[in-house]
Amino acid sequence: MAGDTATLHEWRVTGMDCGSCAAKVRGAVEILPGVEDVDVALMAERLRVTLDDSRTSTERVESAVRAVGFGIAPRGAAPEKPEGAFVLPEGAFPDAPSPDADPVADEASATDPAWHATAKGRLVIGTGLLLAIAWTIQLTVGGTAAHLAFTLATLIGVAPVALRAARMARVRMPFTIEMLMSVAACGALVIGAVQEAALVVFLFAVGETLEGLAAGKARDGIRALARLVPTTARLVEGAHITEVAAARLRIGQVVQVRPGDRVPADGTVLDGTSGVDESPVTGESVPRLKEPGADVFAGSINTEAELRIRVTRAAEDNTIARIVRLVQEAESARAPTERFIDRFSRSYMPAVVGLALLVAVVPPLAVGAAWDTWVYRGLALLLIGCPCALVISVPASIASALSTGARHGLLMKGGAVIEEAARTTCVAFDKTGTLTEGRPRVTDIDAGDGDTGALLRLAASVEMGASHPLGRAIVARARTDGVAPAPAEDSRAIPGLGATADVHGMRITVGAPRLAAEAGLLDDATANRIAALEAEGKTVVTVFGTRLHGIIALRDSPRQDAAEAIGRLRGMGVGSVMLTGDNPATAASIAGELGLDHRAGLLPEDKVATIRELTASHRVMMVGDGINDAPALALAQVGVAMGSGTDVALETADAAILRNRVADVPAQLRLARTTMANIRQNVAIALGLKGVFLVTTIFGVTGLWIAILADTGATVLVTLNALRLLRFDPGGAPATGGGRARAGAPAPSATEAA
Repeated sequence: MAGDTATLHEWRVTGMDCGSCAAKVRGAVEILPGVEDVDVALMAERLRVTLDDSRTSTERVESAVRAVGFGIAPRGAAPEKPEGAFVLPEGAFPDAPSPDADPVADEASATDPAWHATAKGRLVIGTGLLLAIAWTIQLTVGGTAAHLAFTLATLIGVAPVALRAARMARVRMPFTIEMLMSVAACGALVIGAVQEAALVVFLFAVGETLEGLAAGKARDGIRALARLVPTTARLVEGAHITEVAAARLRIGQVVQVRPGDRVPADGTVLDGTSGVDESPVTGESVPRLKEPGADVFAGSINTEAELRIRVTRAAEDNTIARIVRLVQEAESARAPTERFIDRFSRSYMPAVVGLALLVAVVPPLAVGAAWDTWVYRGLALLLIGCPCALVISVPASIASALSTGARHGLLMKGGAVIEEAARTTCVAFDKTGTLTEGRPRVTDIDAGDGDTGALLRLAASVEMGASHPLGRAIVARARTDGVAPAPAEDSRAIPGLGATADVHGMRITVGAPRLAAEAGLLDDATANRIAALEAEGKTVVTVFGTRLHGIIALRDSPRQDAAEAIGRLRGMGVGSVMLTGDNPATAASIAGELGLDHRAGLLPEDKVATIRELTASHRVMMVGDGINDAPALALAQVGVAMGSGTDVALETADAAILRNRVADVPAQLRLARTTMANIRQNVAIALGLKGVFLVTTIFGVTGLWIAILADTGATVLVTLNALRLLRFDPGGAPATGGGRARAGAPAPSATEAA
């Protein structure tokens, strides 16, 4: 265990192209004393370690990573070149930001060197030239000279690979692709298969380079997010406007954003009216009108007129920065499938080595078969058995899905959430602000004494500062009617029911009719009037103290895309239910309009109990605002916070929808299901190719160079297949499968679940 001096350290590690690379870094660091919680993120190129500095220094960690062939430097600094053969040239890494730069700025400035500037690229070029020279000698001179040329080509090409294998063995990781490659190449030389040995070394280098290119392509999706924020901003200081670095903007400063410019920071519009394209942040293609007082996000594009914006968030905490950090952190939340494959591969590699050894020695010893034939087949099995393709099959798909989701305003916190979302069979929706616009308006004011202004003044006084949409609607109506609220004291919320405060020395409550009924203040005529209003789909609140002062009715309209989204869920075999604290009549009216089941009159604890009932027989996704519904979100298999931009509660739920669209719920499920299908395809490709070539190699149909193609080819195939997710449109036709329900089957209802 780490002592009291344990601290968290983070580095950027370069040169990782596949899951086995990340495993090598993890293995090199885990054996150091005083090291805990080693987290290696392949796509984010991140190493995070809890380190007891009194037992192991950061320099020793960096040396351990360099020793196994990777570049490393603290976040915000340019990664140093690894020692040994796999050394990147000067200038291979871009100029880094200052050491105090935040990780998002570091991500935005990061680029991959050109393939020919990398050590693996140079190995391709070098082994290719050596192979070409050897073949030239074979065609022109032949004989011993050609044999020697192929031998030298093999030895020179395999030397850096063998060096890495030796370094991995020193950190207790003997079973690596480098070890298998070195043994196979040297073994081929021993049995005289010099031409194949040289070709295998070259093909191995080609495969490694292709893996690096594919991994870089996947990382570009995350980097593109970080680069949405402009590097400069036009700072307004009195009558002067100066251009400054966007990263240096401070809260409260004012910036000018001209038409066509990107917004440099999260902020609030002070002056100007213009349409703003928020698609880089939310994926919503239609520009939104922004007027004074409206919030804007960093990275969005001003389309029409000049805006003056007051900065409300520092650069390291703006919307883009939070999304990038979420995507980076999500990679650490590994899917159960990925964890299983990691455990499987640890036993798989030694098993393959054992099988190759048996193939090489048992036939010659048991039946007197030719040693060179069976040793050759055993060497081929070593190359086929590398689990690189299998190990990368899951993280490559997950990383691509996270990047695609973030681009479309759909955020999921890692592979575990994606896997759970793909199994969803029932979606529970909060009503206000989720299925409805969340902007109710007052439709009826019935005062007992006929003075509607006085009734509105009392209600607005209690609701001043309210966060609930109904309370804000009452205050807004009072402002519109020119009614000034009176000072209120001792204001308190009644969870799920209303609010209460002292106004003019009287205790006034604004809340659900049941509160007035419990106080014995609701007569039959008023009860009938409330029932009639609720039958029209309106929400009614009562205003009372020692007597009933009157009632106020409000109406909140369903979102335009809500009915279509519920229909798409039904088409995917996913049931849906609306959970609301509103009255049964209003809930039934809205639920009937949208075509889903409902539960009404629920207090926060009732929502938790309902989710518990649903999860007993369904895989439940709960969609709410991420704050008021936090307990229900936490209890569901997947909790989704729905909101826009800076208002979304990214930290409280398993997933988030950045734009206020119910249609993004089936889109999120579709992305999750497609990702899991992609993972299954990758696993099938990896295991299928290896299985086929395992059999053909044992029977002598395929040889060494086909074996290396089977290994590196499978790795490249699964990576390219995973990259297809980068072009996936989650909002397309509904995806079926992935959950227990089937498309076309009756959608499970909340009643059935209960």
